Amino acid sequence: MTARPAAGPPRIVLVGPPGAGKTTVGQVLAARLGVVYRDTDGDIEATAGKPIAEIFIDEGEPHFRELERAAVRAALAEHDGVLSLGGGAVMDDGTRTLLAGLPVVFLEVGLHDAVRRVGLDAPRPLLAVNPRQRWRELMDARRPLYTEVARAVVPTDDRTPEDVADAVLDALQLKDA
Repeated sequence: MTARPAAGPPRIVLVGPPGAGKTTVGQVLAARLGVVYRDTDGDIEATAGKPIAEIFIDEGEPHFRELERAAVRAALAEHDGVLSLGGGAVMDDGTRTLLAGLPVVFLEVGLHDAVRRVGLDAPRPLLAVNPRQRWRELMDARRPLYTEVARAVVPTDDRTPEDVADAVLDALQLKDA
């Protein structure tokens, strides 16, 4: 049996915090481009056989980050569609190195829209205590890293997923793709 050749790289990689719209916009983009959508958080849950919140509780954040690094590495090597990374994936130096030169878009969202979209009471382990303050702290730490890996930054506040998808395609010059 011969090994399947790597498909990669993804057509588009979306990064950003919870509530940025990575999943919704990613699905719109995949449909428009006629490719498959993939989310590394979904890959992690499938591998672990449980939700991310339970991984944090049962095995801790360091174990989750190991699973995340492996999921991102596999997805970048195997997936040629639209890929969304978990909000904290960019914290890993190796992940940022793998993202260099790829069509990465940072979906930027403000706290007000993030709260409206995900409620910040959803099962998000890093936002469990004082979610608004913790979200701001996470963004202060992650914004420079999102910007570092991104070829383009697309604001999502007060925009429909379709408008954001248009902006992503324009930013990557894939509008006529």
